[in-house]
Amino acid sequence: MRTMPRTLISILICGLLGGCRGQEQNAADAMPRLTREPVDMQKLTYPITATVDQTDDYHGTIVADPYRWLENADAPETRAWVEAQNKVTFDYLGAIPERARFTARLTELWNYARYSAPFKEGDRTFFQKNDGLQAQSVLYVQDSPTGEPRVLLDPNTLSADGTVALGGAAISRDGRYLAWATSVSGSDWRTWYVRDITTGQDLPDKVEWSKFSDASWDHAAEGFYYSRYEAPGQSETFEGANYFQKLYYHRLGTGQDQDVLVYDRPDRKDWGFAGEVSDDGRYLVISIWQGTSRNNRLYYKDLRDKSKVVRPLFDAFDAAYEFIGNEGPVFYIRTNKDAPRDRVIAVDLAEAAPGNWRTIVPEGPDPLDGVSLLNHSLVLTYLHDVASQVRLVGLDGAALGVIELPGLGTVGGFGGRPDDTETWYTFDSFLSPGEIHHYDFRTGTSTLFRRPEIAFDFASCQTSQVFYQSRDGTRVPMFIVHRRDLVLDGTNPTLLWGYGGFNVSEQPAFSAALLPWLEKGGIYAVANLRGGGEYGESWHQGGMLKNKQNVFDDFIAAAEYLITRRYTSANRLAVYGGSNGGLLVGAVVNQRPGLFGAAIAEVGVMDMLRFQKFTIGWAWTSDYGSSEDPEMFPVLHAYSPYHNLKPGVEYPAMLVMTADHDDRVVPGHSFKYAARLQACQAGNLPALIRIQTKAGHSAGKPTAMVIEEHADRYAFLWRALGMSGADAGH
Repeated sequence: MRTMPRTLISILICGLLGGCRGQEQNAADAMPRLTREPVDMQKLTYPITATVDQTDDYHGTIVADPYRWLENADAPETRAWVEAQNKVTFDYLGAIPERARFTARLTELWNYARYSAPFKEGDRTFFQKNDGLQAQSVLYVQDSPTGEPRVLLDPNTLSADGTVALGGAAISRDGRYLAWATSVSGSDWRTWYVRDITTGQDLPDKVEWSKFSDASWDHAAEGFYYSRYEAPGQSETFEGANYFQKLYYHRLGTGQDQDVLVYDRPDRKDWGFAGEVSDDGRYLVISIWQGTSRNNRLYYKDLRDKSKVVRPLFDAFDAAYEFIGNEGPVFYIRTNKDAPRDRVIAVDLAEAAPGNWRTIVPEGPDPLDGVSLLNHSLVLTYLHDVASQVRLVGLDGAALGVIELPGLGTVGGFGGRPDDTETWYTFDSFLSPGEIHHYDFRTGTSTLFRRPEIAFDFASCQTSQVFYQSRDGTRVPMFIVHRRDLVLDGTNPTLLWGYGGFNVSEQPAFSAALLPWLEKGGIYAVANLRGGGEYGESWHQGGMLKNKQNVFDDFIAAAEYLITRRYTSANRLAVYGGSNGGLLVGAVVNQRPGLFGAAIAEVGVMDMLRFQKFTIGWAWTSDYGSSEDPEMFPVLHAYSPYHNLKPGVEYPAMLVMTADHDDRVVPGHSFKYAARLQACQAGNLPALIRIQTKAGHSAGKPTAMVIEEHADRYAFLWRALGMSGADAGH
């Protein structure tokens, strides 16, 4: 099965790894203040938000929820509230002159051709391209190695405003068919269609209500496997909990009502299924997930066996088991079983007991970040202090060398089949746009395939990686990027990004969105907090469940480092995060409101007592725990952003961002948090909420919408941090 790679530009800006220049504070300087000084701003008038007498009993603790009514995003009262809040926010942002300048500069910088890494199926090569300002990237096909690329699928023709995106794509093994899915207004729901690649015409096939699923073709290209949920009720489409996922097979030319149920577990409502056909076409490998934990079960079905029996291979949620590929009945598996930084094992289906597992690649000092089976060998990507390294190993475990990278950054790609003798990979870093390289296994050489051209003086900027101590003494890495003429005088506007959860590593990555911030003299910092996967499973566990406070401590310590080393000051420091990072921002603002001049919390999980009641929120309990657990309730209640806002506190200038079609972190989180924040804010600093219409959690937004959102963020920071034209020449 081959699935399309993601587009090159990430909506959320990331950091870069580079050499630290060792700029430090003069020992004779006075210790900088770690609290914000008073700021003279005009107080805003917000729409009046009604409250209700709603309380809940959590294991004997009564908790008020006065804004519960805002959870119903489709209610007329909520829609009126959204309209009134947006008027205040957009009137405020529209009055900032720099907003138009940021929009113009972002548009200039975004207008460059960008490509995905190519990959092959049959005799054809496929890739995505965006000419620059197209709303959505276009899928191209090249019928032969020397053929002219032609458009296979242009999502820009699917809607007038660019809000219908390509939500998934899978090419059949022979290169004949494309299964492609739409995502409407950023929703996680997917509708699958099938296109004949030769004619460019769609077949009558249509598969609905798929979610959290790819498509995987059988070897004969007669149909594909996919996962779906039952059709939700009309009022439950964007808010109802998603349970009882099922794995189906769709045969070409038949209606969805004839799809064959391959596997489900009506006794396990919280189990999900991802089906993948092995490259030789013999096996259907089923990964069974439960929540967002990497721990999974792995089952398989021999497609030559007419009994249709699904057999367990790893039948416990005790570790992560990722199917890499197979050579006949020998499966190659990436796992963290007895290896927190991961290893690769070989398992013969005839002798699958743990005592018969063969370790091909043992656990190393650095976490294993990715594995591909190509040229009948393994391509291994490791993280060394969050920078990618690539090594080649034979299926017998023998070292075959390394792939030298252009510098310190992040690689992706390495798609292909076990018998492929070539592959493509991407390389980017904070100040290096996404290059594409071609690797030839026969000669062992990498060749630059494509490099973007952007009108920006990258040589004028630099990056560094520093290490600082968190509250408990843990050593935490952080990337810092800025102009080379930076002066460490404590006055530089600084944007600090963090995530810290779900084993996600905040690796170096490029985004054109950050360049105007650098031009204006801004600093951008990325803290690699516990809860992520930067140093393996132990780093992840250090920031989950009852250890979640470590994530907030790590982020606060990063802010203190930037201030004490005189990169910035509390008044000129902003924190920014999205989703789990929005939760992070809300929590640290509550715990240290005077440490920041501004904060942007985007699509955040703000109500930690009720998140599990909506859409896929129940799956996050593997990282957070649940308020229904009497042991976890006090932990969650202690840091829940919504519940820990206090009246009479002067919070930093805040911009809360969400979208009306976010069916992952439902907008009610941000609605309730913003309403309470406005009621609690004691000072004159703004407490705004920006609600994007016809958009979801982040993916699939048209380019113009992305540019507009970034311009609004920067305009908000320009005003909140007291920036001026002088900053651009600082």
